Amino acid sequence: MPYNYIKALHIIFIVTWFSGMFYIVRLFIYNTEAGEKEGIEKEILQKQFSIMIKRLWMGITWPSAILTIIFGGWIVSTYPVIPQWLWIKLGFVAGLYVYHFTLQKIYADQMKGIFRYSSNQLRVWNEVATIFLIAIVMIVTVKDNMSWLWGLIGLVLFTVILMSAIKIYKIIRSKNK
Repeated sequence: MPYNYIKALHIIFIVTWFSGMFYIVRLFIYNTEAGEKEGIEKEILQKQFSIMIKRLWMGITWPSAILTIIFGGWIVSTYPVIPQWLWIKLGFVAGLYVYHFTLQKIYADQMKGIFRYSSNQLRVWNEVATIFLIAIVMIVTVKDNMSWLWGLIGLVLFTVILMSAIKIYKIIRSKNK
């Protein structure tokens, strides 16, 4: 199969994998908040969210994660020597798979009716994928032209702004209750 087709499939499955990771945490949040409801409302909402969570996680997110690593590994195997930028990207990708496995743990817990994290904690955790996405896209796009110092500073600043926005949202949300 020609290189560009493999690369296109890799990108497609990256997009579906990230989409799954972004949406699954939103569903974890809604499922957690449904647990704060009473009676039949709680039962109906949690049943529906459990169905949605299972379908998304097992039907889209996990298959996409597997296909991403297959096609990504295939691309890496075409390099005679792996460049420095790719090693750094692979480090972030490894971190992203660790993040994915933390979502697997939350998934397994919620399917058992165990809710270890508040909706606010899950909102913060949801943004970890965004940080990985920005880091990986910047590395792949800019490659050797990037100043690693400025890239790191930019990533840290983005993370601070993102976490501040979450904190502000929490304040606004609590005032509106």
